[in-house]
Amino acid sequence: MERYYELKHLVGFEETNLVGNVYYVNYLKWQGRCREMFLSQYAPEVLQELRVGGDLQLYTLQAECEFLLEITAYDQLAIRMRVEDLTQTQIGFGFDYVRTREGFEELIAVGRQRFACMRGPTGRARPARVPEALKKALSHFVIAPPPPSGPKLELAAVEG
Repeated sequence: MERYYELKHLVGFEETNLVGNVYYVNYLKWQGRCREMFLSQYAPEVLQELRVGGDLQLYTLQAECEFLLEITAYDQLAIRMRVEDLTQTQIGFGFDYVRTREGFEELIAVGRQRFACMRGPTGRARPARVPEALKKALSHFVIAPPPPSGPKLELAAVEG
């Protein structure tokens, strides 16, 4: 069972271009919105530290999206975020953009985002460990590594 944080979204006309398709930059906005809502729900103390007086900053290092199908205004989406990589100072997220219609789901895009935790004044911030509260919140959404493949090796005790 895959574990992810899900944000529901109804596409509005303001998110479309002249042709009526969703403008590509909105997918990246939705990644940020999903991450913010996750923090609000699962790690409000981290969100507070980002907002008021704390020196914690999240620097986006990479953001990407691969578009599979077009969507338009009034499509209902589920943006599903999962943790793909967690190091001492960085977090990598994967995103699935799924159109939902009356019990039917259709994958319309996939994305990734990587950011670093930093501390210190803007312009002089240094890498910092991922806060414990954030690691704890993220632990519910980490993809489990695949089981090892191939034959199992058993070690026998060697008497000397």
